[in-house]
Amino acid sequence: MLTVPAEAAPAVTTQTTAVCPTGWGSAQKTGVSAATASLVDIRTGRHDCFDRMVFHVPGIGSGKIGYHVRYVDRVYQDGSGQYVPVAGGARLEVRIAAPSYNPETGGQTYRGKVAQPLPGVNLTGYRTFKDTRFVGSFEGDTQIGLGVRARLPFRVLHLSDRLVVDVAHTWGAAR
Repeated sequence: MLTVPAEAAPAVTTQTTAVCPTGWGSAQKTGVSAATASLVDIRTGRHDCFDRMVFHVPGIGSGKIGYHVRYVDRVYQDGSGQYVPVAGGARLEVRIAAPSYNPETGGQTYRGKVAQPLPGVNLTGYRTFKDTRFVGSFEGDTQIGLGVRARLPFRVLHLSDRLVVDVAHTWGAAR
């Protein structure tokens, strides 16, 4: 008896495209603070649809961290009015209601230096983030300049002990 092998089914390839959130917008976003704690770290991460900046404020727990995030033409330091250049097609000014120092001892809790890139943050390979600058910490608020590719939609999220700023890669629904 002669057996004929069944033909192998042709390989099927599917290409999936991440569906990215829409409706974030590019208008300023503000939240009020219910508690006070100090900023200790800033990290960034890359995702399919957005780049993320995370502000770590331990001790805030599930409380809200006050913030004000908006696009600006130029970044100026609170108190002194010093201009801090931030590279990119657009600039987000991020202010969080958490000093980069311990209010009781005066010791630094986050080691940013005025007008310098954020310590430990490397933006190589990011689609949206282009530059970061520590602007200062004044009267209990910390100010960061975030240079992005263009004026793109963003959102602000509260997580336990963290404030998160996500900036979309595009205005569209798919990446």
